[in-house]
Amino acid sequence: MGKTISCSVLLALISCFYLLFATALDTITPSKSIKDPDVIISQNAVFRLGFFRLANSTNRYVGILYNQIPVQTVVWVANRNRPLKDSSGILNISDDGNLVVSNGKAEVLWSSHVNNTAPNATTAQLLDSGNLVLSNGEDGASSLWESFEDPSNAFIETMKISTDVKTGRKVELKSWKSIDDPSDGNFSFGIEPFNIRELVIRNNNQLYFRSGPWNGNIFIGLLYMYTDNLDGFEVFTDKSPYYMTYESSNESMLIYYELDSQGKFVEREWDAGKGDWSKNYPTIQTDCNVYGKCGAFGICDSMKRTICSCLKGFEPRNIEEWSRGNWSSGCFRTTPLQCQRDNNNGSGAGQGDDGFLEMKMMKVPAFPARSSIINGECKDQCMKNCSCMAYAYDSGIGCMMWSGDLIDVQKFSTGGVDLYIRMPSSELDKGKSSKIIVITTVIAGIVVVITISALFLWRRMAKHKGRNKKRKQIKHQFCSENKEENSIGVKLQQLPVINFEELATATNNFNHAKKLGQGGFGPVYRGTLDDGKEIAVKRLSKTSGQGLKEFMNEVVVISKLQHRNLVRLLGCCVEGEEKILVYEYMPNKSLDTFLFGMEIMEGRRYLGHSRQSDFRVRIIFKE
Repeated sequence: MGKTISCSVLLALISCFYLLFATALDTITPSKSIKDPDVIISQNAVFRLGFFRLANSTNRYVGILYNQIPVQTVVWVANRNRPLKDSSGILNISDDGNLVVSNGKAEVLWSSHVNNTAPNATTAQLLDSGNLVLSNGEDGASSLWESFEDPSNAFIETMKISTDVKTGRKVELKSWKSIDDPSDGNFSFGIEPFNIRELVIRNNNQLYFRSGPWNGNIFIGLLYMYTDNLDGFEVFTDKSPYYMTYESSNESMLIYYELDSQGKFVEREWDAGKGDWSKNYPTIQTDCNVYGKCGAFGICDSMKRTICSCLKGFEPRNIEEWSRGNWSSGCFRTTPLQCQRDNNNGSGAGQGDDGFLEMKMMKVPAFPARSSIINGECKDQCMKNCSCMAYAYDSGIGCMMWSGDLIDVQKFSTGGVDLYIRMPSSELDKGKSSKIIVITTVIAGIVVVITISALFLWRRMAKHKGRNKKRKQIKHQFCSENKEENSIGVKLQQLPVINFEELATATNNFNHAKKLGQGGFGPVYRGTLDDGKEIAVKRLSKTSGQGLKEFMNEVVVISKLQHRNLVRLLGCCVEGEEKILVYEYMPNKSLDTFLFGMEIMEGRRYLGHSRQSDFRVRIIFKE
């Protein structure tokens, strides 16, 4: 019995010790505060609360940080706008039951600012979620204040970004001024209770970015936004307070979100391999994301070189500003709506001759009015109201309609919704006429191209056919005049026939600068064929007195006299009055040296030293 009592006492003492130790780890009480550099750590050591400073600053702050991440990662700052100048800081529960940060002079730099009826029973506990909760033990540990309801720039799991339209209270992220200065920056991120709920970023309280309306599954104004992108996110918009929260479905991944000092909403995921946070952007970052970039009735398309243009039927309000790339002045309608003209003439607000221009894959304009009518009735509803400038339909929202200026219209490459812009019928007819003109022009152009191509092909075929016929005639003539010589193996049928145009091109139109010399037959020119081969072109002169017969004789003789010491005949040309021989080009001496310039005796001596076997025909020299 005594042993049992002793064991019970021992267990009780251990339990009390554990409770005291646990309290010391994650909780601040009226009797227990923390001084720089002390910390408290959440139960499972996920987060810590304590003093820190940033890399390029000597200021010290009280904040909540990830505890097991080797890179200093701050998710909440208490005294962000009033830093400590030294290490004399203290975080404690004050006499009035508030959580406060004080310096060595007992000056309060930050306070939770709550009314506490039982300050002596107040505790501040850091949870594993990263939420610091100030509660009063007397009323069932109810929360008096939470860091999740007074966030800095970080959005972590189970936190709620919210708006309560009844109380006017908003829980929003507030950017840092810079990476080294956690004081309030220019940007805030929250959920706006427009007619249809949207996420927005404001710059100095001015609308800077909007997500487009929530349709129950996605925000339809975000490019590449699909249900999969919102895995773990929950958006509640049925009644106030409206909120967005998230909880990752993959426990092995550590992710949080941050509104950076440039106004971008950034996803940070811990990469254990690199030992650092990776940075991703849930939304595509383009200039078109800036609210109202192109002004009223302007449309932004990030795929175009000049991203802003006016909607059809509108023109820039300030040409000079637009030419400088400042599009904020927007556009104006060039032709009034028919229903507006009817109203001005006193004929009532009839449907007139207005129509709607369909624009596909669009980010819808800001501030739509919502209607529960079905899709087929949207057009009729808008047409009956002359102030209705546009309408769109989404199955999760219903009809959306816009009156007044259309602002923040964006063209998407995918996704979005179909937007219908109200226009006078004259502008719509222009579009139809333009289409007809374009189609007609294209068809006419195709017909012209086909016709020209057919003519060109016909001429080419005819020319080729004529050339082949002429080549056959020449070869036939060569063959008929030399039937008796076939036995010596001169295959004149294989002599290439080169067209006159090719030879004219090779000699630069028989340019005088290309001339090598001249004999009784005619001038000789140096030329270069398309394949780079150099040739000597011997052109029959009209004043030579020689005709086709003499020309044929020379072709036959030179063909028969092919010798290693004589130039080779490469081909010929006979077109009209043109009769041309094409020889190989001798680079070291002019052609006339070999054809015309040799003394007779020197020629005999030159050829006499050659063997008869070097010639293709027998040569008899006669003194």
